Amino acid sequence: MSAPFGTAFDLIVSGDPALYEIIGLSLRVTLSAVAIAALLGLPLGAALALARFPGRGAVIVLFNALMGLPPVVAGLLIYLLLSRSGPLGDLALLFTPAAMIVAQTVLILPIVVSLTRSVTEDLWAEYEEQLKSLGATRLRAVPTLLWDGRVSLLTGVLAGFGRASAEVGAVLIVGGNIAGYTRTMTTAITLETSRGNLGLAVALGLILMALTLTLNALAWSLGQWQRERIG
Repeated sequence: MSAPFGTAFDLIVSGDPALYEIIGLSLRVTLSAVAIAALLGLPLGAALALARFPGRGAVIVLFNALMGLPPVVAGLLIYLLLSRSGPLGDLALLFTPAAMIVAQTVLILPIVVSLTRSVTEDLWAEYEEQLKSLGATRLRAVPTLLWDGRVSLLTGVLAGFGRASAEVGAVLIVGGNIAGYTRTMTTAITLETSRGNLGLAVALGLILMALTLTLNALAWSLGQWQRERIG
């Protein structure tokens, strides 16, 4: 039992190139997906909170439902879009890091949109009269509300990062787990465990756990800081 952990620590400490190549790709893909989801999701969520249009309730329900979208379903849908017979097949993105970024963005975006809508609605209810007295319309109030809710929104973005970094199904379907090209921490853990290469699998698992704990600690610290500031 101790042998895989000993091997894992040796790989981490020695700076094994294969190990850190996998970690680097995982972080690049996930950070890119988080950035895209934030750029799209923050304004979209705020607009959904303040706009009034027919079918708004259905859109809100849809985004809330998509927060629980099974990763393998998301991967399958993106695979169909990017495959040679799909509508985006000419882009030749399938089994590339770009396809993995798309898959993770699809998983993160509903989380960012739904949380942003909820936070913005609460802030608008609290500051509506004050903002209107200053001449701000609903549209012009969006930047102010997003800035005021930045801590809560950052916590949501961190939650999206956590989901994406621990995801395996969608990236495996659209990325193919190609060594040195599309192999991430989660897909590598799955593969190396099936091969019996437990040292590398444990090393990646330890790093993934450390990353998850760090994100949760940061999110908790931000929440505590906000509560202390308000209190």
